[in-house]
Amino acid sequence: MRKSLLFLRSGLTVAAASALPFTLAAGPAAAVSGISVSTTGSTVSVTTSACTNVNGSWGTASLLNSRQANFAQGRQVSLSGTAALQSAAWSGVSPGTYTVIVVCSNGSTAGTQSVIVTAPRVSATASPSRGVMGGMGGGSKDYGTLTFVAGGALVGTGVLATAAWVMRRRSKPYRL
Repeated sequence: MRKSLLFLRSGLTVAAASALPFTLAAGPAAAVSGISVSTTGSTVSVTTSACTNVNGSWGTASLLNSRQANFAQGRQVSLSGTAALQSAAWSGVSPGTYTVIVVCSNGSTAGTQSVIVTAPRVSATASPSRGVMGGMGGGSKDYGTLTFVAGGALVGTGVLATAAWVMRRRSKPYRL
């Protein structure tokens, strides 16, 4: 039983290792689709070189959210550009997962790709009015003398109790 499991495991490993070069040679799916989608903040843009100009139009790009099923339901934008590169962009896109579809003016689909739009990060530029209160006394409150005296007494009591326990332990090592 053990030997058969060992042969099965080694056979699966060999099969996976032999399939790896074919997987790596396939390349990324985005390169096959014919479009390139990118996001910057709340702006989504798509570029392609697959469309040709027919009657003054390169084609249309559509941005679909998860509830929209086909090209006509999305936010459509006309492609603009040159024979080498066509592009379209959507601004003010709310965070979420979207699908971008590009249909050329001759009716062929240049590609489809999913994109995730994340919320922009907000960074604080103003500094606190009193600055950072690090060091003695805490980080957010100004403590009085009584608090320091009480804290010092607690620390001193802990040190004395530890010293007494160590001395007692040395005199009778079999006791805790």
